[in-house]
Amino acid sequence: MFTSVLMIEQPLTPVDVDFVTTLHGDDPVSFVVLMQPRGDQDRLLRAIDDVALGELPEALREADEPEGEAARGPAENALEHSLQALRTKGATAVGQIVEHHPLDKLKAVVEETNADEVIVLTAPHFVEEFFHRDWASRARHKVGVPVLKLFAHNE
Repeated sequence: MFTSVLMIEQPLTPVDVDFVTTLHGDDPVSFVVLMQPRGDQDRLLRAIDDVALGELPEALREADEPEGEAARGPAENALEHSLQALRTKGATAVGQIVEHHPLDKLKAVVEETNADEVIVLTAPHFVEEFFHRDWASRARHKVGVPVLKLFAHNE
């Protein structure tokens, strides 16, 4: 069985689930999903990304989104939704919320599960990507397995 560690920051859409569950053809896939709740330290970067994408209304609504501790409940719901969607497609899936030191946790999970790859499924983050500070860029130097970066779809 092929094991993928899937890092997400929002619930998986049906398009995302179809894509990640078919990456390896008909081979059985097991997913370990790591969900990071929104942190208030990222608010400015998200607003800049929204402006760069021409999504001014979204930039203005950044202050309305739950942050920090208030984001834990929505993150747990997003994780459960994503795990169920992967299982419905026939994949084995377990997961957890990662609030602190996500890259250290990622490395530990890769080692514990003997994962074959890491998939980072995220919205575009232009500022972080430009400076190679996004999850995928940083993970490539830490985990010792291939890291695939995919852009998440919005419903």
